[in-house]
Amino acid sequence: MTIKPVTTAVFPVGGMGTRFLPATKAVPKEMLPVVDRPLLQYAVDEALAAGIERMIFITARGKHAIEDYFDVASELVANLTAKGKTAELAVLADTQLRPGQITCVRQQEPLGLGHAVWCARHLIGGDAFAVLLADELLWQPEAPCLRQMHDAYRRLGGNIIAVLEVPDDHTNRYGIVSPGATDGLVTEVKGLVEKPPLGQAPSRLAAVGRYILQPEVMDILAAGKRGAGGEIQLTDAMAELIGVQPFNALTFTGTRFDCGDKAGHITANIALALERDDIGPAVREWLHAQRF
Repeated sequence: MTIKPVTTAVFPVGGMGTRFLPATKAVPKEMLPVVDRPLLQYAVDEALAAGIERMIFITARGKHAIEDYFDVASELVANLTAKGKTAELAVLADTQLRPGQITCVRQQEPLGLGHAVWCARHLIGGDAFAVLLADELLWQPEAPCLRQMHDAYRRLGGNIIAVLEVPDDHTNRYGIVSPGATDGLVTEVKGLVEKPPLGQAPSRLAAVGRYILQPEVMDILAAGKRGAGGEIQLTDAMAELIGVQPFNALTFTGTRFDCGDKAGHITANIALALERDDIGPAVREWLHAQRF
């Protein structure tokens, strides 16, 4: 059977970002910058590198900045063009996707990640699709996470999630894999548990915000079953596909920054700044002077 490439990605970006108040009173958390690009730009670039052609943003009230960011800023472009600022124009080019490449869908109630994904059901249709959580910055420019997953999907089909090993005392923060057979970086998923109590996790393999899913997950989400936190959990819906469809986890080879957490966001800024030729030396000099 020929496995069709995944060309559509869902970005749930409707959260309130309360951990970053007061900044997120006016700025969506997905638009908080890491160095000089918003978090969402990193996720979109990752999707493009994996061959994604259509982006579906699941937004909410007060998130108009997301839609505006990927639009053409006509006055700014005209001003930069008149001044001959070609370098700045080149930077803007990465934020201007083709007409129709982005669709925004409003999540009217904050009922959980599963509900956010379900809001895209009419646009997904009968094809497999990707889901990317923008506050998980998975950094591997040479082999972005979703590209690694897409390569595995073309071989294996079914459903694939990205995982990383987390410490034992962090397993209650994630969806955790109950593992089966392993083949290199690929682990068969025998079960999924959303935020298990400490000491009861079936492994240390945690889902880290990247998924390639079959469209049947939408039928399960449509039932509106509530899970952890009283929300409609994507992890619970995925668990119902195990044993019905192939389901595997791919261990991501790269660096993960949890940018939904203040410390993780600051760490990401420092780490990515140090990789930059233009600002890396100055940041490194300052860090050295502090004797950290």
